[in-house]
Amino acid sequence: MTSLEGIRVIDLSRFIAGPYCSMMLGDMGAEVVKIEPPGEGEYARCALPAVGGTSLYTFIVNRNKKSLAIDLRSPEGLAVLRELIQSADVLVENFRAGTMEKMGLGWPVLHALNPRLIMARISGFGQDGPLAGKQCFDGVAQAMSGLMDMTGQPDGPPTMIGSFICDYSTGMYAALGILAALNARHTTDEGQVVDVSLLESATSMLMTAIPQQQLFGTTMTRVGSRDRFVSPSNTFRAGDGRYVLIVGGDDNMFPRLIRAMKQPGLIEDPRFSTMASRIEHTREVEAVVAEWMLQHDADALVAMLEAEGLPCAKVATIDEAVRSEQLRHRGGIVEIPFAGQTVPMQGVTMHLSQTPLSVRRPIPQVGEHNDEVLQGWLGYDAERIAALRRAQVI
Repeated sequence: MTSLEGIRVIDLSRFIAGPYCSMMLGDMGAEVVKIEPPGEGEYARCALPAVGGTSLYTFIVNRNKKSLAIDLRSPEGLAVLRELIQSADVLVENFRAGTMEKMGLGWPVLHALNPRLIMARISGFGQDGPLAGKQCFDGVAQAMSGLMDMTGQPDGPPTMIGSFICDYSTGMYAALGILAALNARHTTDEGQVVDVSLLESATSMLMTAIPQQQLFGTTMTRVGSRDRFVSPSNTFRAGDGRYVLIVGGDDNMFPRLIRAMKQPGLIEDPRFSTMASRIEHTREVEAVVAEWMLQHDADALVAMLEAEGLPCAKVATIDEAVRSEQLRHRGGIVEIPFAGQTVPMQGVTMHLSQTPLSVRRPIPQVGEHNDEVLQGWLGYDAERIAALRRAQVI
């Protein structure tokens, strides 16, 4: 048994945020049907690098789905979609605000077609407001939210985070909203709209920046890898050129750090004796730690710090991260069969004891499940499906 067994999801989305949302629902056991154009399919399938003619970009957000290729620019294709909607529990879309309305599939229409339908709308700025119709990608949300201005070295330019964090977090918020709406439906027997945006998702990750700005007029800017709230807590270069991150700044951790450093006199220095004084003298305490770190290789540093119970880690390359014994043990890296080979990717990230998430389906080929979906959801017979193929609707 799975958590979302029996839940049917129509996925009209592209790129990352929407597909990631629907993939999470698929990992939980929902039956997810990805709608994409016949032929080459979703545009993101063409991005490089690729395996078996399919982009790795597509792999990371489209497992556990079936593919139904429909030409939604044709009246016949839209008619098929409307029938599918009547059989669905959830519809996920991440078009620019107003696109579904132009297709004749705004919320009032969908709600009339299927009062129990939950419509997840993922966009850059939400479905209303002065920027609702503006185009947005992850980097735009990072830039506009202030997240980019908080990221990077103090003397460097604003920097994008190394992953599409706004896309991923918005997809997760959408999935969370869908689960809440499904639960509410048990009481109301009625669906609703889940409206999430990249900008609001980015803003949700600003830590204390908003109240600091509004209450004190202080602007949170770039500090590199330094923790803003405790000191020393930063990334330091080891003697072998590798980097080690340590979290040693609060008043419980700092004594452990100085034991590892074998410099007990530091706790007597009034600049370093309390967390507040260390924050005030961050550069001085970091200079002492940095000098010690340079005297040892990264692995030796981690061993010494861990022996004192101090949170720390050698900064891993991606090559090292994917070989992590911990990740492999937990299923954090999985192998997906595709085109006669296997493709490694991230595993499921939530572990439920009674209804576990799982990877049940590989990435679908474009239109691979046309017959299965049209027969199973709509009861179409072989002749009707063949007629749609002849008309190039599917």
